Amino acid sequence: MTMTQKTSLVLSCVVLAGAVSVWAQGAAKANPGSRIVREADIAVKQPGPHDGTGTTTAYPFFGDVPDLEQVFRKRALHPGASIGVHEQKDDEIYYVVSGTGDYTLDGKTHQVGPGTALLTRPGSVHGIKQTGKEDLVIFIVYREVKK
Repeated sequence: MTMTQKTSLVLSCVVLAGAVSVWAQGAAKANPGSRIVREADIAVKQPGPHDGTGTTTAYPFFGDVPDLEQVFRKRALHPGASIGVHEQKDDEIYYVVSGTGDYTLDGKTHQVGPGTALLTRPGSVHGIKQTGKEDLVIFIVYREVKK
């Protein structure tokens, strides 16, 4: 299976899981806010979040939907970039699509690569740094109540 096929499969699984979650909450009804988003239309160059290093590209899928509690993002950490170590307030999942990195969780560093899923629970402290020659690309999923 090619990397593109793997990425499509992972994205499909994450989107399906989000759809099931919405349905289970009784919100699976026609909604004028439903939409399709292409990453090329929303890509934003940003510094590493949480006082991280280097440059990243963020893809804030559906970030403009005011009443969507599920956050789904893709982030490419370019060579030398990181998401700084920070305390997690809510459950958060990272999924590594491509590249390699060092993931720090509660003071211990782990090497991560494609196919690695990382769950961080409230109260834990974590961050991730790109290593290797290619971008570290991750999907990020968490709940956020927007006002």
